[in-house]
Amino acid sequence: MTHNELSDTLIRLRLSVSASDLHGSLTGLLCGGGKAQAGNWLAALELDADPGDAGNDPILRQFHRECREQLDDSELGFAPLLPDDETSIAERSEALAEWCRGFLGGFGLAGVGESPALQADAREIMADFSAIAGSDFSQADNEEDEEALNEIIEFVRVSVLLLYAEHGGPATPAHATAGTSRRVH
Repeated sequence: MTHNELSDTLIRLRLSVSASDLHGSLTGLLCGGGKAQAGNWLAALELDADPGDAGNDPILRQFHRECREQLDDSELGFAPLLPDDETSIAERSEALAEWCRGFLGGFGLAGVGESPALQADAREIMADFSAIAGSDFSQADNEEDEEALNEIIEFVRVSVLLLYAEHGGPATPAHATAGTSRRVH
């Protein structure tokens, strides 16, 4: 699903959240191990609007499924949902800041937040996401800014996969245990 497709759906459903923010929120909730089933994840994110009918919208159900599939992808195909490269650097940068704000909120709602179980690396990632979320990118518009943005997006992508593996992913992935056995002697 593209950023524009999700944006159009959110407008149609009158949900007052951006596509990047919503994707970040759902990703954070899933990375934190939050319970986010296809029918209840909007309520779990505590959106302002009444998510009742929206939770059954087929496009949002597809969005939920795709987000989970990307996080579970053994090929590490996850990427933050941002506007395409034809959009200005400033707009994409602002969308990344929104995405990180959403992620932090979703991760917190999952109950991990400042938990003692949160490893030092995960705490550092949260601090970095917080810095990105609070950044002002309004002046970004040249090739160096484009390269820097791409590096930050890659950092976010890899960090999310690490957090998902640590807190939100399957406890024992099937591919990790296939063909192995343990013997006690």
